[in-house]
Parts: sequence; structure tokens; C-alpha cells
Amino acid sequence: MNYKQLQIDNFFNYLAIPSQSNAKVQNLPSSKGQYDLALLLKKELENLGLSDILLQDNAILTAKLKGNSNKKSVGFCAHLDTVDVGLSDVIKPQILKFTGEALCLNKEKNITCDPKDHPELLKYMNEEIIFSDGTSVLGADNKAAISTIMTLLHYLVHEKCEHGDIYVSFVPDEEIGLRGSKMLDLKHFKPDFAFTIDCCELGELVFETFNAGSAFIEIQGVSAHPMSAKGVLLNPTLIGIDIANCFDRLQTPENTENDEGYIWVQEFHSDQIKASLYLNIRDHNKQKYEEKKQYIKEVVEFMQKRYKRSVISLKIEDVYSNLKDSMNDHNKIGLEILHQAFDECNIKPKTFPMRGGTDGSALALKGLFAPNFFTGAHNFHSAFEFLPLKSFYQSFEVAKSIIKIASTK
Repeated sequence: MNYKQLQIDNFFNYLAIPSQSNAKVQNLPSSKGQYDLALLLKKELENLGLSDILLQDNAILTAKLKGNSNKKSVGFCAHLDTVDVGLSDVIKPQILKFTGEALCLNKEKNITCDPKDHPELLKYMNEEIIFSDGTSVLGADNKAAISTIMTLLHYLVHEKCEHGDIYVSFVPDEEIGLRGSKMLDLKHFKPDFAFTIDCCELGELVFETFNAGSAFIEIQGVSAHPMSAKGVLLNPTLIGIDIANCFDRLQTPENTENDEGYIWVQEFHSDQIKASLYLNIRDHNKQKYEEKKQYIKEVVEFMQKRYKRSVISLKIEDVYSNLKDSMNDHNKIGLEILHQAFDECNIKPKTFPMRGGTDGSALALKGLFAPNFFTGAHNFHSAFEFLPLKSFYQSFEVAKSIIKIASTK
């Protein structure tokens, strides 16, 4: 069987189902397309003969390929949703060969991908690359991962490879707060070693992510007509500005990099009566993360004392934790397996603290360590997202090697 072609065919089939998540919807899944995609995958899993297949109403899909030997079990997790960044939810993929010149993605709309603007293309001279038509994201985040996992299952079934139990999970709404992985019941996904497939270019290997939280501050002011406002009016907008100005301008996303954390005043809404601020809190270091949360509490307490007639409320939530913090002497073997798989595939690992999170970051809160490896794509969350075919297939090769290595443990 031509697994390279199968991987591509799977990818194009999954892209045909629009599955953007919707942050304005609180239901899980936040969009019907995610359930439709999960339903298609369920049928494919049934055809492959997997057992314990469970598709829940919330679109979380889990299944197990029963092992043919008494070896350690392995699990793979990927998310069903593509991101909504204001582009079309209809994805029209195409394969183009890059020869060094700007590529025309959409002749009708005059959309091109120029290496002058996207120098990362230059790594892939004379290679075939998958793009969208420039009106949408490509959706390699994360349907490339789903394609890799499903191609792996086909490979294991048809080539009759030796392996232990293989668990798979496909979860919704990763792009809007890892909602699906937070709801994943580990009774249905219980491998000895787990891996997520997400993120970026060839060689990327992630086992450290942000600790992430959110803070929501509400301010109740006092309105009054300007003619009689003295001593009465309490402007919630100005209180909100005072709060926002308490956070270091050099500790924001645009001024930090690598393992530097931040507090980001992401949203600010106000009128004459009330104001609200929504903050993102991020840090790889757990202690520094907790200190940032404590500082926000102190700011709110100080402003409440300063503006005694206002009512200022604060709600802080932990969104996900650093993947690395769930690693221990028992489960760190999974990371060793992943490094061995890279070595076997002659891929140099690019390890870095991810300035974000994966589904593994939510699984870490449940005590399951799941390092992440690449899909091969570039420019996620962009109309110029692209996926080189060679890198895409090497993601599959790494997955194959993980199974082979795990069977020796």
C-alpha cells in the first residue's frame, strides 16, 4: 500500500469537513463540523477493526487497536478543530511545487505566497507543498495529525506489525482553551506512553509548555450627569485604565520571548456604569506563574481600597499547566522513546519551551505526560499556512518508529 498517498488522501478528506471552533459558543463541541468529522473517523476506526470505540455527544472520540503482543501500550491524541481567524471555514487544498518564485494560491483573488514575505519557504526548494487557496487556513493544525494517526492505524493493521495496545483520542475545541482534552476521560484513554501531534515544522519536539491562566476583572462605577457629577461620578473606564497600567509594559507578548512569561490585557470593555478586563497569564515557571496570579489579586485589592465606592470583582482560572511538570521517573520513558524515534528517522530534534500549549498541557493536569512532535507545517493560523509533503510523511515515519521502539520496552 502507498502510505504516502494514503496520508495525503486522508488529509484532503478531513479538510473537506469544515470544523472551525467557535469561542462564542459554550457547548462542547462548539461547532457541528467537529462532530461530523468525529463521526467520519468513527466509521473508519470501525472498518479497521478497532475496539472500545466511543463517540460521545461532546465529539470526544476514543478507540483502541488491540495489541498482538504483550508490549507496552501507546496513545496518540489530536484535535478535531481548526482555528477561526476570520477566514473562510471552507478549505480548498492544493499541491504546488516551489521552485524559488512566488506561488499563486488564488488567481481570481490575486493571492500569492512570496518567499520574500515568507522566507521559510526557501528550505523547501523544488519540493511539493500543500497550501490552501489563500482564503482560509490550511488546517494542518491539526488535521495533518489526524491523517498521520489514521495512516498509522492502517499501516499497523495491514502490515501486521508487532505492537501492544494502541489508544487513540480525537478531541474538540483545542483552539479555544483545550476544552476537549480537559474533558477527556482517561478511563477510555490509558496508554503507558502518550503523545500528541501538533505544532510546527520538521523536527520540532515539545515537552515544555506554558502554565496558563485567565483573569476576569469587573468594575462597577457610579454614573451621574456632568452638571452634578462632582463627588458623585465614579468613572469605571478610568479605574480600568489604572488597573491596566499596573502591569509591566515590558512583560507583554510583544516584548517577551523564549521562556519569558507575561500578563496580557487582552480585552477591555467599558461604558459609564461598568468596565471589564480580560487578562491572559503565562509563564513556564510554576512559581513565577503563581506570583503573577498573586500580583493581579494585589492590584485588585489595592484599587478596591483606592476607589472605595466602586465594586471590583476578580475571577482567576487555571487554563492548562506546563507539560513538563507532569513528567516523572516513570513516564519520562515516553520522551526517551520520542528522542529514539527521531534518531531512527535521522531527524534532528528542535526542542524549545513552547510559548503556548498543546492538548498534552491539559492532560498534564490529569497526570498524563504526553510530549508533542511535529506535523511538518508552517505558518499556523494564517492563510499562508503550508505543509511540505516530505515533512508530512516524516511525521508518519516518527509515529511508526515510536511503535517499533515501544514494542521493545
